[in-house]
Amino acid sequence: MGNNEPRVTIGLPVYNGIRFLDQAIESILGQTFREFELIVSDNASTDGTSELCHSYAQKDSRIRYYRQDENIGAAKNYNHLVELARGEYFKWAAHDDICAPPYLEKCVEVLDENSTVVLCYPKTHIIDEEGNDKGEYRDALHLESPRRNERFRDALFRDSGECNAVFGLMRLSVLKATALIGNYQASDNMLLSELALHGKIHELSEPLFLRRDHPLTSGRANVTTGDRAAWFDPRKNKEKVHMVRWRWAVEYSRAIRRAKTGAGEGLRCYRHLGKWIRWNRNYLAHEIGRAVNQRFS
Repeated sequence: MGNNEPRVTIGLPVYNGIRFLDQAIESILGQTFREFELIVSDNASTDGTSELCHSYAQKDSRIRYYRQDENIGAAKNYNHLVELARGEYFKWAAHDDICAPPYLEKCVEVLDENSTVVLCYPKTHIIDEEGNDKGEYRDALHLESPRRNERFRDALFRDSGECNAVFGLMRLSVLKATALIGNYQASDNMLLSELALHGKIHELSEPLFLRRDHPLTSGRANVTTGDRAAWFDPRKNKEKVHMVRWRWAVEYSRAIRRAKTGAGEGLRCYRHLGKWIRWNRNYLAHEIGRAVNQRFS
């Protein structure tokens, strides 16, 4: 790394996050690991987010602030931060979550010591609007098998709904070799599965990530499939039948191809995907039925 380049880039995408944003930024600035830059990409907020970010940027030279002219959707805003990153390692940070002070230090230590790990994240605890601890969330993504297909299988069939690990620390070079965040529902989960094809995912035993649960989180504020699709990409039609699981099947296949697994491992990965398709066959059939009904109604 050059003398002026930070080891870690933290990318913070935000839209109208004024209520919790200062707490999130303070938790980042309070990290025991100091060699980082914080890039904020404001998705055309209207609530005072811009003024707050400008204030922080004036006080700390590690902070860079960018503002979109219009709402470009969550996917593009997240990925824009990867394009701007200069660090060896990268992490996304949500505007309403909290990172405990040793978060970066502990994750950097793992990535520095083990080149086969592509993503390191700590255990998660859920907090409410007031910051009260509501207990641990089991992320179930500690994938340390030396075999790509086994890591992919375990990511594919993991028993967990949230994707807290996507806010972990990643090797930027590996992240850029993936499809990043797609403009469709659950693309963060897709990204985690693709990262597992490239290397190990390590979960720290310490609960250093505090995920805030409140009524305005993207998952709770966007109830329908159409609403969630528009959150990722405002150009999408909310009323259209979105072939969510079919899209996942296609993207899983593309991820295997991009990872260049080799013939043997690739075939095993496709077998796991085939099992996933059979496991989801009722949902896949339902999506086709809804699409046909809409087409001819």
